[in-house]
Amino acid sequence: MALSDVLSNRIEETIGSNRVVLFMKGTPAQPQCGFSASVIEVLNHLTPDYATIDVLADPEIREGIKEFSNWPTIPQLYVSGQLVGGCDIVKQMFNTGELHALVGATPPERTAPQIKISDQAAAAIKQALEQQPGVAVHLQISATWNHQFNLGPAQGHEIKADSNGVEILFDLSSAQRANGLTIDMAETAHGTGFNIHNPNAPPPVKQISPNELKNMLLAPGKIHLFDVREPDERAKACIEESRLLDKDAVDFIERLPKDEAMVFYCHTGRRSQSAADYFRERGYTSVHNLSGGIDAWSQRVDPDVPRY
Repeated sequence: MALSDVLSNRIEETIGSNRVVLFMKGTPAQPQCGFSASVIEVLNHLTPDYATIDVLADPEIREGIKEFSNWPTIPQLYVSGQLVGGCDIVKQMFNTGELHALVGATPPERTAPQIKISDQAAAAIKQALEQQPGVAVHLQISATWNHQFNLGPAQGHEIKADSNGVEILFDLSSAQRANGLTIDMAETAHGTGFNIHNPNAPPPVKQISPNELKNMLLAPGKIHLFDVREPDERAKACIEESRLLDKDAVDFIERLPKDEAMVFYCHTGRRSQSAADYFRERGYTSVHNLSGGIDAWSQRVDPDVPRY
């Protein structure tokens, strides 16, 4: 599409009004693609002061920003009016420390994490390295605390940790999540595999049934119930004690003690799972997702709540 002067001016005004701005799919609380989620994770490490534009909510901006930047994909990060790039470039600059300098953040701490690898796990890793000479062992720990091994060449920016004669390479975010990590082997239904214990991981999001939520709402004690759906869905049906997860609600959550109980719900439980994961990743330790969403609530607890 040809970029009109009006649209170009809109984009320029947005970029000029915010020192750090991300054009993304979805919102920080609910990214709608993995690449957008990855860049949000990086920005949350660096600065609380950034703006986001949900291109899914504005089709003109979604296509126009590609023409404006001559960059074919989304997300796109701008700092001080200049295009930084997309997900891969942002992650690379974060790991090298270049992005910290660009946004004025404190240089990253690059202390190697203390890890422990059992004899059995060390033997398995050494055997894999013998079969593929010239590669290194990388361990990535995602924002959702998934641990993934892979073999590949070192990029030079990794942080190295040693245990039991084995060297493990971490990217910057993973290294910050890895201190105290233990790696062992265990028997599973699929055979022998690595067993990783990470003491830094917050408790997982707990799935609760509609009846469990009902009991929580009736019991003494504070519980916060958030509706992650769109306003038009909420107008059709809602759980009375809930509040919409809008910007004001997110600001409210950020002021809560990390151990206060929160429950998220949507239509069927999928979108609310993403929202619950988002806050769990930020250190909240009592996060719940309503299994089956409001549709299950209507069927099992309150038939007066309309189904749609």
